[in-house]
Amino acid sequence: MNQYAVLFDMDGVICHTNPHHAKAFEAFFDKYQIPYTEKEFEDHMYGKHNSHIMTYFFKRPVHGEELIQLENEKEQLFRELYKDKIETIPDYKTFLADLKANNFKTAVCTSAPRANMDLIVDHLDIRKEMQSLMSSEDVKLHKPHPEVYLNSAARLGVDPSNCVVFEDSFSGVTAGLNAGMKVVAVLSSHTKEQLPKCSFYINDYSEISAAKVLEILKA
Repeated sequence: MNQYAVLFDMDGVICHTNPHHAKAFEAFFDKYQIPYTEKEFEDHMYGKHNSHIMTYFFKRPVHGEELIQLENEKEQLFRELYKDKIETIPDYKTFLADLKANNFKTAVCTSAPRANMDLIVDHLDIRKEMQSLMSSEDVKLHKPHPEVYLNSAARLGVDPSNCVVFEDSFSGVTAGLNAGMKVVAVLSSHTKEQLPKCSFYINDYSEISAAKVLEILKA
């Protein structure tokens, strides 16, 4: 069995959730009379942890119990909006099956709350395919810090240099690179030019295979 792993972010990587997060944030910010623009969502929402998002948009530090309360409110809105619309980025399950057939270890490494992760992995029925699932509750330091990727690799028993990360955001790509891993960018939310330099870029999973991942690892 090979000792290689593929580590997936979730939002914008397994599923194209960002438009649904944007709708949830729009409703949430409207309630609190917080102004926002699409450009601000692009720069300060996609791929960011809620502590950053709330602090940026409320224009003051938001932490502790207040952060937990606001985060729970917004994420509940998201889950209600998204629960009947869950689907993968095209060909994700085919690619995942290809990885498993070629003995890759696989994991989910998301900045989202565990309730969001559980909703998505269970609806898609991919929990059994993952050897590790880590959400925002499982780390102290959020992306671009590499903690979630380093801890996931440790859990899997795979050296970081033998891991490929799939990410869609600037902070996520940076976290993967900071972990000493190869990164494949999924161009669901950003263009190639908006992200740090990656080993490979895809629009969806029809453009990659287990063989290509192996090639990236050995490059």
